[in-house]
Amino acid sequence: MKLHLAQSAGQNVFSGYGTDYVAVNDVRYEKSVVVTPREITEWNVRGFEALTEADFAFVAGLGAEIVIFGTGGSQRFPRPELVRALVVAGVGLEVMDSRAACRTYNILAAEGRKVVAAILVD
Repeated sequence: MKLHLAQSAGQNVFSGYGTDYVAVNDVRYEKSVVVTPREITEWNVRGFEALTEADFAFVAGLGAEIVIFGTGGSQRFPRPELVRALVVAGVGLEVMDSRAACRTYNILAAEGRKVVAAILVD
């Protein structure tokens, strides 16, 4: 699906998604990504079941107020011990399927919020 949201100058936004990809600023990514309004980083995770505390510690270190965690095609909640770094850093966490996460990130980024999207691509 292609998203239609006016892009702020120089800001990363999700422009589309499908079952095996997301697109940021019309660039297709077929691997998991971490997106901030200014940076895009491939997130070297091997899937939901393989997530580690270090994966979330990396995300916690990006200076966000809130992390939108897209868990692929369906909503799945990570074990509490995995997200400890976010709790310690005082970063909010919202968990949703990746499609909803892309849309939610775009809204929050457009509002100027300090948001990070951590998106698993199945």
